[in-house]
Amino acid sequence: MMRFTNKDLKNMIVPLFLEQMLVMLVGMADTLAVSYAGEAAVSGVSLVNQFNTIFIYLFTALASGGAVVISQYIGGNENDSAGKSASQLLLFSGLFSILVAVLVLIGKKGMLWLLFGRVEDSVMQACLTYLKISAYSYPALAVYNAGAAVYRSLGKTSTTMYLSVASNVINVVGNIIGVFGLRAGVAGVAWPSLIARTFSAVAITALCFQKKNQAAYRGKWIFMWDGDLMKRILSIAVPNGIENGIFQLVKVALGSIVALFGTYQIAANGVAQSIWSMAALAGVSMGPVFITVIGQCMGNKDIVAAEYYFKKLMKITLMISAAWNLFIFLLTPVFMRFYFLSPQTKDLVIWLVLIHNVFNAAAFPFSGALSNGLRAAGDVKFTMYVSVASTIFGRLFLSYILGICLHMGVIGIAVAMVCDWCIRAVIFLWRQKSGKWKSFQVI
Repeated sequence: MMRFTNKDLKNMIVPLFLEQMLVMLVGMADTLAVSYAGEAAVSGVSLVNQFNTIFIYLFTALASGGAVVISQYIGGNENDSAGKSASQLLLFSGLFSILVAVLVLIGKKGMLWLLFGRVEDSVMQACLTYLKISAYSYPALAVYNAGAAVYRSLGKTSTTMYLSVASNVINVVGNIIGVFGLRAGVAGVAWPSLIARTFSAVAITALCFQKKNQAAYRGKWIFMWDGDLMKRILSIAVPNGIENGIFQLVKVALGSIVALFGTYQIAANGVAQSIWSMAALAGVSMGPVFITVIGQCMGNKDIVAAEYYFKKLMKITLMISAAWNLFIFLLTPVFMRFYFLSPQTKDLVIWLVLIHNVFNAAAFPFSGALSNGLRAAGDVKFTMYVSVASTIFGRLFLSYILGICLHMGVIGIAVAMVCDWCIRAVIFLWRQKSGKWKSFQVI
């Protein structure tokens, strides 16, 4: 039954956590670098990144669908099928991302005007420049996600971590050259991202062609459309994509609600969200581990092992999340020393972080990581329905009631967020205990 030793799990979890932390830190470095290019550049990059996030989540959802199918084939020792699935994932990721990039490039002016039409001309010009170069990088981003899904399905998360290190070094050095050396403004930040993503895509694709891997790319499979395999991959990817897409739309709506509150509350919410992102690393990093481990167990038709690892991984997730969220909360007063904010705003930030971190440690592991385990078993429609309903009725409507109607402001938004987690946590834990996930068949 023991497919994964404690060492195997550690070798998956630690690189994923470090990779996620690195991405977040480099994102902060990007923001710092672009701030030297002027306020218009900062605004343009910020606005376009909200738009880019939608496509990033779509590419991630597609890769996650492929990871489930690949993991199950690996678990069943069907290496050719695993390799064929990986190759088909690469094919679809490439075609889909090229289509998205072309549509964005053709309609970029209209889309930006529709979304941000009232911004100043200098900001709109920055948006156009950044979006154009970002769209060029969509295929590279999708291809990298496909390859990363393959390596994570194999349990080789250290490979994606090392690639992330190299890619982010390229990105940071490029930003320094582009912004401070070439004085290229927004383009000085955008081109390094394109170069870094292209490097990652080429490197991971080359690695995925290695025949020694249980799941490897093959030219004959990449250029051959397999409708059955595509259907299996998309049966996981589409519900996941719908769920993530609605979540992003709700985030935009919540941003509009927050904008109704006073300046100090808006500032506190913005600062708190940056700390929340850091605190959430533990729970987020465990998601791919659930997909790999539960996926391989289900592919091997080993239900007993899947049940065992559901419990084991949940214990690990809860312990890591509790320790990490406590650590970040204790550091929050230290972070506040670096912000030029009023005492009232700083106090509100600390309260927001406290609310978030308590429930991020206690509830999010069940609403986030555990749901990935259910998806890995093929239980994707149920998780989608629950997540969408909870996001809309738990988070969005409750935010309106608490934040606006009951005048709780951003505290109400935070309470609605953790209520969303708690609702999902209870339902997903019940679903896992019920054993209904055992009856699904992905391959």
